[in-house]
Amino acid sequence: DTIVVQDSEGFASSNNITINRNGNLIDGSARNAILNVDRDGIALTFESATNGFVTRKENTDKDQDNNLFGTVQGFALGGGTIPGVGIDSIESYPFASDTNSTDLGNLTVARGNSNHGHSSKTHGYVAGGFSNPPATFHNVIDKFPFATPSDNAVDVGDLNTVTRSGTSQNSVTDGYVSGGDAPSITNTIQKFPFASDTNATALGNLTNNTAETPAGVSSDTDGYCCGGNVGPPAAATDKIDKHPFASDNDATAVSTLTATTNNTVGTQSEIRGYICGGGPPTVDKIERFGFANDSNGVDVANLTAVRNGLGRSTSSTHGYLHGGQTPAPATSNEIQKFSFASETNATDVGELQESRNSSSGAQD
Repeated sequence: DTIVVQDSEGFASSNNITINRNGNLIDGSARNAILNVDRDGIALTFESATNGFVTRKENTDKDQDNNLFGTVQGFALGGGTIPGVGIDSIESYPFASDTNSTDLGNLTVARGNSNHGHSSKTHGYVAGGFSNPPATFHNVIDKFPFATPSDNAVDVGDLNTVTRSGTSQNSVTDGYVSGGDAPSITNTIQKFPFASDTNATALGNLTNNTAETPAGVSSDTDGYCCGGNVGPPAAATDKIDKHPFASDNDATAVSTLTATTNNTVGTQSEIRGYICGGGPPTVDKIERFGFANDSNGVDVANLTAVRNGLGRSTSSTHGYLHGGQTPAPATSNEIQKFSFASETNATDVGELQESRNSSSGAQD
């Protein structure tokens, strides 16, 4: 038997967690196990009557298995300076301190209208997008190393379907691109592997054709596509679709946001997804939904200002948002963050080197 106890909300230091041994030995001694470090965890596996339950420290930050949560830095990847004009810069900003970003390198092609950013344990990825002039839809999958992020990105494959203005999700092994339009609106879910540099494959469908940047969210087991424009004819939706990482199946509609929205962005804690900004009309709302019970969205906090077209990255404790429009066509260079534990309003923590909207994001 194995029992795992984790402080997923980060209160163990002020509210110590005692695992009572209940007459059993723990690591061969007649003692209880105590968690007193925020976000710490422990696994207890019964080994024998002599040793009882043997403990193993559990890292509750899921970056041990995948890169849904970074520990070092977030990245702003590409985007647009004004509608339709793409940029190719790779910028990073640290999670340990609230400061401005640094310009590191370049993507293989300037691109906006993407929001198709992904993170493996070692590399960041950007897929698809649009640039102008000349008006060009892209199917390129770019990859750059976290260890030397000043190295420019390289082209490692192509999407199965050329797309822009869709959204992205991340499993341990694969990057996913959901929906989009290029130029026709689509419901295709595509994935590409992190382990090898190869093309994406089509694996299933969303419940509707969906574009205009729905919010992409990832749990340990599922990808979520939230809001966006469905059609034709194009109309903003409040639907939350979910598709499993374990099998290449179609998505199912599991819940709804507080309102119809598009041009929004998503991030996640270990137990919840967060949907930030969007419109129309453009809002400053941060809402969340639970992974465990497929709950509907709840409005919990606000951005620093009304925003759409945000980029995002994620640490183990905060959601980070960069750039965006407020109002269109003006673009922002603001970096803001909000706490998963307290779900309080976002604060301005730094500036990008270059203003942008509809950019991709990643985290290391």
